[in-house]
Amino acid sequence: MSDAKTTIFSATSRENACAPEPMTLVRKRPKPGERRVQILQALAAMLEQPGMERVTTAALAARLEVSEAALYRHFASKAQMYEGLIEFIEQTVFLLINQINARESTVGVRDAASGTRQAGKVIAMLMQFAEKNPGMTRVMVGDALVFENARLQDRMNLFFDKIEATLRQTLRGATALSDSATPGLDAQVQASVMTAFLIGRLQRYTRSGFRCLPSEHLDASLVLIL
Repeated sequence: MSDAKTTIFSATSRENACAPEPMTLVRKRPKPGERRVQILQALAAMLEQPGMERVTTAALAARLEVSEAALYRHFASKAQMYEGLIEFIEQTVFLLINQINARESTVGVRDAASGTRQAGKVIAMLMQFAEKNPGMTRVMVGDALVFENARLQDRMNLFFDKIEATLRQTLRGATALSDSATPGLDAQVQASVMTAFLIGRLQRYTRSGFRCLPSEHLDASLVLIL
C-alpha cells in the first residue's frame, strides 16, 4: 500500500555503531491531498472484487489501516467518496472524447463514413476504459450505487445522457452527408442504439464478474448497429 514504512537504524555509541538497535517502524505522513487519493484508489480497488455488494467505511478504513474518523477528515460522507470516483470518470472520459474529436477534425475530408467511424472510436474508448477500471465500471452502471445516495445514480444517468448527446452530434454530421430524408432523426436513433449497446456491454461485464469483456467482437457489432 502507498503508506510506505521506513526502517530507521540508530546507534547509541561509537563502540556499538555497527550493532543497530531494534528496528523502528515509522509511518510516513501523507502529503497534502495524498490521503484523499489513497482513499479513492482503495475504494475503486475494493469495487473490483467480484461479489462485493457494498463497501462499508469500516472495511475501507481497515484496508487503509486507518480509523473511520480519518476517512471523514477528507470526505464529509461516503457519498462524497463516490462523487470523487464519478468526477474522475467524467473528467477522463470527456478528455479522451475531446482528443478523439480533435484528431478526427484534422483529417480534413468529411463524408458519411467519417462520422460513424468517429462515433465507433468513442464507444471503443469507453469500453477500453471500463476494462482498465473494472471497479469504476460498477459505479458507471450503478451496481455500486444501489444502497447509496440517489443523487449519485442521477449523476451517472446524466453522464450517459451526455455520451448520447455527443454521439448524436457526431452522427448528425454523417447523416447530413448521406441520402437520408431525415438525417436528424437518423442520428438520434443511432445514438440511442449505440448508448444502449454500450450500457448493456458494461452491465454484462460487471455481472459476469468481469469475465465477459465489453470489447468482445466490438468491430463486428458496430458494423451491425451502424
